[in-house]
Amino acid sequence: MSDPNEIRALKAAVLGAVETAAALAELNPRVQAWEDVGDVSPEDLDELTRVTAAHAIASAALRGLVNTMRTRRETAAM
Repeated sequence: MSDPNEIRALKAAVLGAVETAAALAELNPRVQAWEDVGDVSPEDLDELTRVTAAHAIASAALRGLVNTMRTRRETAAM
C-alpha cells in the first residue's frame, strides 16, 4: 500500500526540480548570447550560482527520495 505522505513528498520534490529547471531555462537565452571571447559579469555569475545551486539541491532531493522509495519497496518485496 502506498503512503500518502510519500506521494505528497514526491510531488513536491518533482515540482521543485521542475521549477528550478525552468529558472535555469530562463537564463539560457542570455547565456547563449554571450560572446565566446567576452567575460561574464559578476551579477550574471551570482545569478547562475544561485539558480544552479537551487537546481542541484532540488534534483538531489528528488533523487534521494526516489532512491529511498525504491529501497523500501525492494526491502518489502523480500
